[in-house]
Amino acid sequence: MNPFAHRAIAIAGMAELPRRRRSGRTAFELAGEVVAQLFASTGLGPADIDGLALNVAMSEGAHPFWSNVMADALGLQPTWLQLTDLGGATTSGNVARAAMAIACGQAETVLCLAADASTTQNMAQQTGLKSEFSDPLGYAGPLSSFGLISSVYESRYGSIQQGLAKLAVAQRNGAMANDNTVPELRKPITEADYHASRIVASPLHVLDCVMPCDGASALLITTADRARAIGCAAPVFPLGYAEITNFQAQENLPDITLTGHSVAGPRALAQAGLSPAEISMFQPYDDFLIAVALQLEQIGFCGVGEANRFLCDNDLGPRGLLPINTGGGQISSGQSGLAGGSVNLIEAVRQLRGEAGARQVPDARNAVVTGIGAIQYVRNWGTSNALVLAR
Repeated sequence: MNPFAHRAIAIAGMAELPRRRRSGRTAFELAGEVVAQLFASTGLGPADIDGLALNVAMSEGAHPFWSNVMADALGLQPTWLQLTDLGGATTSGNVARAAMAIACGQAETVLCLAADASTTQNMAQQTGLKSEFSDPLGYAGPLSSFGLISSVYESRYGSIQQGLAKLAVAQRNGAMANDNTVPELRKPITEADYHASRIVASPLHVLDCVMPCDGASALLITTADRARAIGCAAPVFPLGYAEITNFQAQENLPDITLTGHSVAGPRALAQAGLSPAEISMFQPYDDFLIAVALQLEQIGFCGVGEANRFLCDNDLGPRGLLPINTGGGQISSGQSGLAGGSVNLIEAVRQLRGEAGARQVPDARNAVVTGIGAIQYVRNWGTSNALVLAR
């Protein structure tokens, strides 16, 4: 069964809060506000929602009944409930899971909610490989991992610093035009600023990395027929989706620069019936800029080892050949904990609805959105997913 066939499923509403550092608010408070905003814009209410999909929140890491209590806090009575722990791949993954639930008759109108307040309260605790191997050896999570990935990549293909500097500037320009950007990031940067910024895990600079914050967003997923019935003037249709977790799991010494996006990206495009050359914009998960480069190559927008040239030779802004993270991405507008993947997803939906203002991509027809979940020990990231959307 392909739940995306014939444009049968639609994103019929969206809402997003401004991102803030140390907001002093809980994920419950953020969720309540963004859901109220969604209901106000769609004319629906709690009684209209029969499905709820959530992310695991670092600010609620010890909560054993997170999804149940959140549903209660929002006044919802769902017949289908989903709690997804794919990290930054969760929000795109939940759109696909909601579509499957609707196609199977488990729900008709699903609220996909992403909320976290990790800079106000972080209760996350990882065990397994992290506590047994990474922490004792000083392998400091994402910074160490992406520093190692970057070092290996550059040893094979040469420096990518010039291309990443241009990408950093392009994303910051998008963030400056995005009212929901973290205030601390609402200032311009130059390529010289990128090169001069402090090295934090060689060859990574500070400006290669995300700034954590608090935030929330919400999407309304339903059938195309119901979207029309509730008066949705600009539905957005999921056309293809793929994910893979623990890519090359049987390899003891996997290639750390090869990711699951080399599988998930082409599969999602094939399901949508599109090629990379037909994509209007790319909204990739960007906890580190090198991750964008790897995804560009492995999804097929350029050849392996060619990301630096691609980034240097092309306009990456809204009027370019392939606009990238037009709202700033997470690196320039803020990463709202484990709800961070929603930053890229909401921007794609906003663009396809024609609501992006000064950063609007002209004639935006479709978009590829990606997610990255979990950081593994001396491997690449844990989950890779790709979602193709169209207006």
